[in-house]
Amino acid sequence: MIRHVMIGLLCSLLLVTQGWAEDMVRASNRNVDTGALFQRVEERARELAQEDFKPAATDMPESLANMDYQQYRSIRFRPEQALWHDQALFEVQLFHPGFLYREPVRINVVAENKVAALPFERARFRYDGKAAGLADEAPETLGYAGFRVHYPLNTEEYKDEFLVFQGASYFRLVGPGQAYGLSARGLAVDTAAPQGEEFPAFREFWLVQPRADDTRLIIFALLDSPSVTGAYWFEIQPGAPTGMRVDARLFARRDIAKLGIAPLTSMFHHGENGTRFVDDFRPEVHDSDGLQVLTGQNEWIWRPLNNPRTLRVTSMMDENPRGFGLLQRDRRFDHYQDMEAAYERRPGLWVIPEGDWGKGRVELVEIPTDSEVNDNIVSYWVPDAPMKAGESRRYAYRLRSVDAQVAEHALGSVLRTRIGWGAVPGQPDPPPRSVRQFVVDFRGGELASLSPDTPLDAELSHAVGKVRDLHVQRLPDGKTWRAIFKLDPQDSDVVDMRLYLSLRGQRLTEVWSYLWSPDAVD
Repeated sequence: MIRHVMIGLLCSLLLVTQGWAEDMVRASNRNVDTGALFQRVEERARELAQEDFKPAATDMPESLANMDYQQYRSIRFRPEQALWHDQALFEVQLFHPGFLYREPVRINVVAENKVAALPFERARFRYDGKAAGLADEAPETLGYAGFRVHYPLNTEEYKDEFLVFQGASYFRLVGPGQAYGLSARGLAVDTAAPQGEEFPAFREFWLVQPRADDTRLIIFALLDSPSVTGAYWFEIQPGAPTGMRVDARLFARRDIAKLGIAPLTSMFHHGENGTRFVDDFRPEVHDSDGLQVLTGQNEWIWRPLNNPRTLRVTSMMDENPRGFGLLQRDRRFDHYQDMEAAYERRPGLWVIPEGDWGKGRVELVEIPTDSEVNDNIVSYWVPDAPMKAGESRRYAYRLRSVDAQVAEHALGSVLRTRIGWGAVPGQPDPPPRSVRQFVVDFRGGELASLSPDTPLDAELSHAVGKVRDLHVQRLPDGKTWRAIFKLDPQDSDVVDMRLYLSLRGQRLTEVWSYLWSPDAVD
């Protein structure tokens, strides 16, 4: 799965028929409010689902479609051309089509109870350097490749870019002090399925113009793909943290075997739990280091991420989940040593479902990768009941940017996971390399207040394999407690483990959930 900039090769962004766009404008002149406008977007999604899917018909000159990365980077939006420039806290800048983004989307602006399509204008861009000769190649009928939203997030003196919609149904957002990392998506269809993944796409947007002092922004989007259509209402509030409410109305064109709700896409190349040599000066390289889940039974679970040798798909069964997300807990620069990528500033994203989502599972997909340019981690909610052709569903949830921890998480949490050979130095008859020693450190919650002699227990469960030498000790910092054990997988291909710390039956930490495979060792 290729990172955000490569998504344009995998998907199809479609254009709404001109007739319907004109009908929307006529309707808007009858004082249509945002609620009524979204109803029309929803109606259009329902109508599209009853029609055959039509791939986009693009009319892009070869000089734009085939431009290279350096040419594309040399086309720069003129900040003074931003929507609502110097009129509101929010401003919107637009992306030029071309390079990987060959099928532009339609963008409309909703202002004073009117809807107006936003035509492509070359004057909004500077064509510098290697792109200097491309200005005359861009017809006024092109459309845009997406947009980014600016807001005074970190200082009143400057409007930071904090939200981007570009490529398929992908979007990214950050909070104060954060740098772009993982992406969210509108929908996932058949991810890691034998028939291949389908990438639904936002084909049209409606940007509701904010008042001068508004701190919330409303965006509508129309989603389309061979299997499903959808109407999306986004309400965004930048801040500490940046939050977004998503209201999705979905309509199935055909049966969908696996529907992925609130999908998140990230990258994990190597980290502290690695057991293979990586020829890299950086100790760790990842946008996210774990999957956090808050189950319907109020159990906090943390599963560290991996870069596996083979495709790995795992699930956590649940009913009415209370939250899940991909996080970057490790915020220390010295653990990454990368001045350019700033992995310690990458945000986590936390999904908070609204209402009852019923039975299903949080699914985690880990894909082998040999490069950090590839997004190889995906997570989403899969409802138990497949979506049938002609069926409609609604899913609403809140999406929140996160630093190291989810605010509601009050238990001790996993600080780090380290794994090594389970042999004793100098042992004359060492065990096979498949026998591993696990070191899992916990910190936070009530752990810091305990004396070093507190009789903490490590509660470890595993269905296969053999565990020995399980014990708990406090580290010299006085705040961190370590669980140590040795695992012999014996004849097992995979060992699924759960571990937490308790005091006389009282659980003090989240659950460490880990999937170990002997083939992970070089």
